[in-house]
Amino acid sequence: MSLTREQIEKLADHVEQAELQAHDITKITDDYPDMDFNDAYEVQWEIRRRKIARGNRIVGMKMGLTSRAKMQQMGVETPIYGFLADYFERPDSGEIEMKDLIHPKVEAEIAFVTKAPLKGPGCHVGTVLAATDFVLPAVEIIDSRYRDFKFDLVSVIADNASSSRFVTGTRARNVRDLDLRNMGLVMEINGKVVELGAGAAVLGHPATSIAMLANMLGERGEEIPAGSVILSGAITAAVTVQAGDAVTLRAQDMGSVSMRFV
Repeated sequence: MSLTREQIEKLADHVEQAELQAHDITKITDDYPDMDFNDAYEVQWEIRRRKIARGNRIVGMKMGLTSRAKMQQMGVETPIYGFLADYFERPDSGEIEMKDLIHPKVEAEIAFVTKAPLKGPGCHVGTVLAATDFVLPAVEIIDSRYRDFKFDLVSVIADNASSSRFVTGTRARNVRDLDLRNMGLVMEINGKVVELGAGAAVLGHPATSIAMLANMLGERGEEIPAGSVILSGAITAAVTVQAGDAVTLRAQDMGSVSMRFV
């Protein structure tokens, strides 16, 4: 680590205020070029601590950079993660207000809901599937606070991996009844298909992503609690949305999830 505790708290306030007030900022490594991954996660965990202190609940986690090609492109060996606060969640078929966001994009995902804690090291796909209560189709709305979506990896980790909103479907399915690796997903905006993908886009199997998350958290002495919602990672590319857009995700054998941006 290169940052002092005072600097971590200052950056956490700076980045979180950009999220809460929906205004963009320049990437924080412009001012702190020596920041490393540990510094970035300390900023993220400080933002998390501040939300909890204000009465927000942490309802789950999200994974990012879950494509092998993307990890290779970014020069990392593991995905990155962020947390999901209670106010990030929006209901299926509901509205998402653009005034609360900066430049949102939508991604197709599979959400896991746990019935038992998950903790590394040594967590693997079998452990994840055994601890999963059910899975749901999900759309994550990412909204980097950095101007023009221009950032580096350290900056995006500190910005809670661009977390902002998410919507899950209402048809809960048992993982034993599904082929998550080969599950197809179709994303539509205003009735037009814009993205197609399959579960294997996430590290070969979405549960692999959850196992990685548990092992990464285990390095901090943390775990994934029972009852958590975990967004396993983007199955499709992120697509920009605007006010008036209606987004629908259709997932094979899992139903659909939809929302409108207003």
